[in-house]
Amino acid sequence: MPDGTESESRKLLVRLRDTLAESGAGQERLDKITHLIATSMRTEVCSIYLFRDEETLELCATEGLKPESVHQTRLRLGEGLVGRVARTSEIVNSADAPKEKGFRYMPETGEEAYSSFLGVPIQRLGEPMGVLVVQSKMAREYTPDEVYALEVVAMVLAEMAELGAFIGDGAALKARHQQPVLFRGTIGQEGVAEGHIWLHEPRVVVTNPVAENPEAETERLHKAVGELRVSVDEMLSSAEGGDSEQLQVLEAYKMFANSKGWIRRMEDDIARGLSAEAAVEKEQSVARARLARATDAYLRERLNDLDDLSNRLLRILTGQGRDTGAAMPDDPVLVARNIGPAELLDYGRSLKAIILEEGSVGSHAAIVARALAIPLIVHARNITTEALNGNHVLIDGEQGVVHLRPDEVVVKAFRDKMAMQAAAQQRYASIRDLPAETLCGQRVKLMMNAGLMADLPSLPSSGAEGVGLFRTELQFLVRNQMPKRAELSALYARVLDAAQGQRVIFRTLDIGSDKVLPYMKPNDEPNPALGWRAIRVGLDKPGVLRMQLQALIRAANGRPLSLMFPFIAQIDEFEMARAELDKVLERETKLGHALPETLEVGTMLETPSLAFAPQRFFEMVDFVSIGGNDLKQFFFAADRENERVRRRYDTLNVSFLSFIEGIVNRCRTTKTSLSFCGEDAGRPIEALCFAAIGVETLSMRPASIGPVKHLLRRTNLKELKQVIDASREAGDQSVRDAVMDYMRQQS
Repeated sequence: MPDGTESESRKLLVRLRDTLAESGAGQERLDKITHLIATSMRTEVCSIYLFRDEETLELCATEGLKPESVHQTRLRLGEGLVGRVARTSEIVNSADAPKEKGFRYMPETGEEAYSSFLGVPIQRLGEPMGVLVVQSKMAREYTPDEVYALEVVAMVLAEMAELGAFIGDGAALKARHQQPVLFRGTIGQEGVAEGHIWLHEPRVVVTNPVAENPEAETERLHKAVGELRVSVDEMLSSAEGGDSEQLQVLEAYKMFANSKGWIRRMEDDIARGLSAEAAVEKEQSVARARLARATDAYLRERLNDLDDLSNRLLRILTGQGRDTGAAMPDDPVLVARNIGPAELLDYGRSLKAIILEEGSVGSHAAIVARALAIPLIVHARNITTEALNGNHVLIDGEQGVVHLRPDEVVVKAFRDKMAMQAAAQQRYASIRDLPAETLCGQRVKLMMNAGLMADLPSLPSSGAEGVGLFRTELQFLVRNQMPKRAELSALYARVLDAAQGQRVIFRTLDIGSDKVLPYMKPNDEPNPALGWRAIRVGLDKPGVLRMQLQALIRAANGRPLSLMFPFIAQIDEFEMARAELDKVLERETKLGHALPETLEVGTMLETPSLAFAPQRFFEMVDFVSIGGNDLKQFFFAADRENERVRRRYDTLNVSFLSFIEGIVNRCRTTKTSLSFCGEDAGRPIEALCFAAIGVETLSMRPASIGPVKHLLRRTNLKELKQVIDASREAGDQSVRDAVMDYMRQQS
């Protein structure tokens, strides 16, 4: 670019900065900016369109169009050329705009006189905020330098909007980070909570997007890049000899940190008037835009690496980040794009709730959140860009809703709901030591699910009669290398000690699908939930399975031991797993180690195929535990990670309930103990129906035991079974309505 053009670009940005520095209301500033841009770029029109909501753009300021159209002209996302820029985040540069596909004429603006059109997105790190447009009567395409200049101005506008530059009387924008916002996400762990935001990765705010001294800014950039390269080299050195996958990621980091093209582009941005951090953020926005369009998995991974590296560089340049000296609030609600299990465990039970922008209901973070009994919402879109440290927040993990900066009406209603739940918990505490015995005299055993040592203290206070599922994979997921047998044995022994003689059922390693060990090479499978996971991994890697079985036997040290194998789909898989256990028992005997006083070996029934296994399968297992979460998604062919389909199918659907009853009858024939384990076991109405059709043991999160026991003790299961049967005979799709009508009559 010629020096003269660079100078003009810098002059425009300096004028823009000076205009923004002047006092005045938001609308006045926007009007000045459109006039400044039109004058500097020698165009007849400059207009700023901003989002009023996720689907609507509004003309908020203009130089050249009819003044009365401001705040009156609105466009839907994707409508017209402006809507196209907003939807695609791509530039539209046309010499003859009326002939462009999707052009929409807006007569109220008087724009029919203007032929040429240049529209660029106003966005901050991929978050769309609006569209900046210039138009001219002369039919021409704008030059690359003009396009670049408008892009840079749009970026500065986004940064200044972030800092609240357009707020005031008659403002075109509402105050960012001050308005109440409602987020709807996916329920990862039920529960309600109130607290204040704690950002896992505090948002970097660029306060000086425009700089007058390119040489000084370039020097700052080079110094920060040098620090970045040193930190990447240190990470590489500490990881040498370790996991190859981690090394590959760090090698990619090093490649980007030393990329001459990346550095040169940022130097060019600085030469045109941006500060060092604004230049980093501009290139980061470009990478994020490419990431949003990329379909190639490898390219997406590399762009993610560049995004993470840009964040590191921004934290070096601004001094902002995790170590800001800010104190975590007393009632922290963690907000993150995503988070690993080890990082989440570092926070521990101090968290009131967790809100993730990404994640999944089966992710490592969700597993840990359930183990810690912390409400979790995932897929809360844009929460990391909207929330600030210390913001007041309400989390309804039963509805999948987050209220950020709620108003007083919402706060009062929410606190009333929490008070009602607290009163109910007091009622549940009064029946903690009483059996879950129904009005018709049927006794139902209620057990709790666990996965961490920290869960075990809640065993006595929950009223549970033991641990129906202890997830052993968490100890594998939170480490960077395979745990040693002695470590696992000591942990399992502490679990049995803490249970104080109550039964604990250990599930062997359930990994694969979305639970990939950090030190295990992930498999690129088209459908991981139906792929290489759980017992399939154990049987293909018998050394790992045998090591875990040895640890369990040594932990028992002569005490009773119950264990079960996950995801058994057919009889031979159980036979092979049992054979591995027999080999371990024989070896432990030869080594002189104490064998369990009693040994119960069961399986989780999570695939429909196992319900139709030969009778000898039900005769050879000591117990069966229905894994409701997986079984339900396979039964209905509805991915439980997919919000579009997972709620379409009711657990109390006649087909599913009849299928469960068929399993009950098979187990009765062979006198095989049966339990139901999963989220639905902890939902009182579903739990009642399972008990009514003959499931005698239910295993759930500790907080659900009180509500389930309370309802069981007030219900006649024989009458409820008649209601269920009548609903089925009537041809109902679900028995829920009939059951709810019956329960209302009893109250």
